[in-house]
Amino acid sequence: MVRKMIMPVLAILSLLAVQAGAGAAEGAYKKPAKAELKKSLTPLQYTVTQQEGTEPPFQNGYWNDHRAGIYVDIVSGEPLFSSLDKYDSGTGWPSFTKPLEPGNIVEKEDRSWFGVRTEVRSRHADSHLGHVFNDGPPPTGLRYCMNSAAMRFIPKEDLVKAGYGKYLNLFMKK
Repeated sequence: MVRKMIMPVLAILSLLAVQAGAGAAEGAYKKPAKAELKKSLTPLQYTVTQQEGTEPPFQNGYWNDHRAGIYVDIVSGEPLFSSLDKYDSGTGWPSFTKPLEPGNIVEKEDRSWFGVRTEVRSRHADSHLGHVFNDGPPPTGLRYCMNSAAMRFIPKEDLVKAGYGKYLNLFMKK
Protein backbone atom coordinates (compact mmCIF):
# COMPACT_ATOMS: atom_id res chain seq x y z
CA MET A 1 0.00 0.00 0.00
CA VAL A 2 2.82 2.43 0.84
CA ARG A 3 4.46 1.62 -2.49
CA LYS A 4 1.22 2.50 -4.33
CA MET A 5 1.16 5.88 -2.56
CA ILE A 6 4.84 6.69 -3.22
CA MET A 7 4.70 6.27 -7.01
CA PRO A 8 2.12 9.07 -7.61
CA VAL A 9 4.03 11.37 -5.25
CA LEU A 10 7.28 10.74 -7.15
CA ALA A 11 5.51 11.39 -10.45
CA ILE A 12 4.17 14.71 -9.16
CA LEU A 13 7.60 15.75 -7.83
CA SER A 14 9.18 14.86 -11.17
CA LEU A 15 6.61 16.95 -13.06
CA LEU A 16 7.18 19.91 -10.74
CA ALA A 17 10.93 19.67 -11.26
CA VAL A 18 10.51 19.80 -15.04
CA GLN A 19 8.11 22.76 -14.78
CA ALA A 20 10.61 24.59 -12.60
CA GLY A 21 13.29 24.15 -15.22
CA ALA A 22 15.18 21.25 -13.67
CA GLY A 23 14.98 19.45 -17.01
CA ALA A 24 17.49 21.99 -18.23
CA ALA A 25 19.73 21.76 -15.17
CA GLU A 26 23.38 22.72 -15.56
CA GLY A 27 24.56 19.12 -15.24
CA ALA A 28 22.50 18.20 -18.31
CA TYR A 29 24.54 20.42 -20.65
CA LYS A 30 26.99 18.21 -22.46
CA LYS A 31 28.70 18.22 -25.81
CA PRO A 32 27.93 15.09 -27.85
CA ALA A 33 30.69 13.20 -29.67
CA LYS A 34 31.88 14.56 -33.01
CA ALA A 35 30.14 11.77 -34.98
CA GLU A 36 26.83 12.54 -33.25
CA LEU A 37 27.24 16.27 -33.95
CA LYS A 38 27.83 15.60 -37.64
CA LYS A 39 24.54 13.65 -37.72
CA SER A 40 22.42 16.02 -35.63
CA LEU A 41 23.59 19.43 -36.92
CA THR A 42 23.12 20.89 -40.38
CA PRO A 43 26.36 21.55 -42.30
CA LEU A 44 26.04 25.28 -41.50
CA GLN A 45 25.41 24.64 -37.79
CA TYR A 46 28.44 22.35 -37.66
CA THR A 47 30.67 24.84 -39.51
CA VAL A 48 29.62 27.71 -37.24
CA THR A 49 29.75 25.93 -33.87
CA GLN A 50 32.65 23.53 -34.41
CA GLN A 51 34.83 25.33 -36.97
CA GLU A 52 34.32 28.98 -35.95
CA GLY A 53 32.34 29.76 -39.09
CA THR A 54 30.03 32.71 -39.72
CA GLU A 55 26.66 32.60 -41.41
CA PRO A 56 25.64 35.25 -43.96
CA PRO A 57 24.13 38.45 -42.57
CA PHE A 58 20.42 39.09 -43.19
CA GLN A 59 20.06 35.45 -44.35
CA ASN A 60 19.76 33.65 -41.04
CA GLY A 61 16.92 32.53 -38.83
CA TYR A 62 16.93 35.00 -35.96
CA TRP A 63 18.29 38.36 -37.12
CA ASN A 64 14.79 39.76 -37.64
CA ASP A 65 12.84 37.54 -35.21
CA HIS A 66 10.87 39.52 -32.63
CA ARG A 67 9.16 36.73 -30.67
CA ALA A 68 9.49 36.50 -26.87
CA GLY A 69 11.62 33.66 -25.55
CA ILE A 70 15.16 32.50 -24.94
CA TYR A 71 18.03 31.34 -27.12
CA VAL A 72 19.96 28.21 -26.16
CA ASP A 73 23.10 26.54 -27.51
CA ILE A 74 22.13 24.34 -30.49
CA VAL A 75 24.64 21.71 -29.30
CA SER A 76 24.06 21.48 -25.53
CA GLY A 77 20.84 23.38 -24.81
CA GLU A 78 22.50 25.66 -22.26
CA PRO A 79 20.60 28.99 -21.95
CA LEU A 80 22.45 31.88 -23.58
CA PHE A 81 20.31 34.94 -24.36
CA SER A 82 16.83 36.37 -23.88
CA SER A 83 14.68 38.18 -26.42
CA LEU A 84 14.30 40.88 -23.75
CA ASP A 85 17.96 41.83 -24.33
CA LYS A 86 17.82 41.54 -28.14
CA TYR A 87 17.97 44.59 -30.36
CA ASP A 88 18.36 45.48 -34.03
CA SER A 89 22.03 46.34 -34.50
CA GLY A 90 21.65 46.75 -38.27
CA THR A 91 24.33 44.09 -38.86
CA GLY A 92 22.04 41.28 -40.06
CA TRP A 93 22.83 38.99 -37.14
CA PRO A 94 20.92 38.62 -33.87
CA SER A 95 22.44 41.00 -31.33
CA PHE A 96 22.02 41.18 -27.57
CA THR A 97 23.12 43.64 -24.88
CA LYS A 98 23.94 40.91 -22.36
CA PRO A 99 23.79 37.16 -21.82
CA LEU A 100 20.85 35.56 -20.04
CA GLU A 101 23.23 33.34 -18.06
CA PRO A 102 26.71 34.92 -17.92
CA GLY A 103 28.11 31.68 -16.48
CA ASN A 104 27.27 29.90 -19.74
CA ILE A 105 29.36 32.32 -21.80
CA VAL A 106 33.14 32.20 -22.28
CA GLU A 107 35.01 35.05 -23.94
CA LYS A 108 38.31 34.41 -25.74
CA GLU A 109 40.73 36.61 -27.62
CA ASP A 110 40.37 36.11 -31.37
CA ARG A 111 43.28 37.26 -33.57
CA SER A 112 41.82 36.09 -36.87
CA TRP A 113 40.85 38.50 -39.64
CA PHE A 114 43.84 40.82 -39.18
CA GLY A 115 42.84 42.23 -35.81
CA VAL A 116 41.85 41.46 -32.26
CA ARG A 117 38.25 40.64 -31.41
CA THR A 118 36.53 38.90 -28.52
CA GLU A 119 35.05 35.54 -29.47
CA VAL A 120 32.01 34.27 -27.55
CA ARG A 121 31.70 30.52 -26.88
CA SER A 122 29.32 28.44 -24.80
CA ARG A 123 30.82 27.13 -21.58
CA HIS A 124 29.56 23.54 -21.58
CA ALA A 125 29.59 22.64 -25.30
CA ASP A 126 32.44 24.99 -26.28
CA SER A 127 30.39 26.05 -29.31
CA HIS A 128 31.50 29.10 -31.26
CA LEU A 129 28.57 31.53 -30.99
CA GLY A 130 29.89 34.82 -32.39
CA HIS A 131 31.70 37.88 -31.04
CA VAL A 132 31.12 40.67 -28.53
CA PHE A 133 31.90 44.30 -29.37
CA ASN A 134 31.94 47.53 -27.36
CA ASP A 135 29.62 49.44 -29.71
CA GLY A 136 26.24 48.38 -28.29
CA PRO A 137 23.45 50.45 -26.76
CA PRO A 138 22.97 51.30 -23.08
CA PRO A 139 22.87 50.04 -20.45
CA THR A 140 25.84 47.74 -21.15
CA GLY A 141 27.37 49.32 -24.26
CA LEU A 142 27.95 45.77 -25.51
CA ARG A 143 26.85 44.06 -28.73
CA TYR A 144 26.83 40.30 -28.53
CA CYS A 145 26.68 39.58 -32.26
CA MET A 146 25.65 35.94 -32.54
CA ASN A 147 25.15 33.39 -35.29
CA SER A 148 21.58 32.10 -35.56
CA ALA A 149 23.03 28.73 -36.61
CA ALA A 150 24.63 28.37 -33.16
CA MET A 151 21.35 28.77 -31.28
CA ARG A 152 17.89 27.30 -30.92
CA PHE A 153 14.99 29.57 -30.00
CA ILE A 154 12.55 28.50 -27.27
CA PRO A 155 9.35 30.61 -27.45
CA LYS A 156 8.02 31.78 -24.08
CA GLU A 157 4.91 29.60 -24.45
CA ASP A 158 7.15 26.50 -24.77
CA LEU A 159 9.59 27.24 -21.94
CA VAL A 160 7.98 24.90 -19.41
CA LYS A 161 7.47 22.08 -21.91
CA ALA A 162 11.10 22.37 -23.08
CA GLY A 163 12.47 22.29 -19.50
CA TYR A 164 13.26 26.01 -19.16
CA GLY A 165 10.32 26.93 -16.93
CA LYS A 166 12.46 28.92 -14.54
CA TYR A 167 12.75 31.63 -17.23
CA LEU A 168 9.01 32.04 -17.73
CA ASN A 169 8.78 34.71 -15.01
CA LEU A 170 10.98 37.00 -17.14
CA PHE A 171 8.12 37.35 -19.59
CA MET A 172 5.26 37.86 -17.14
CA LYS A 173 3.80 41.38 -17.19
CA LYS A 174 4.16 43.18 -13.90
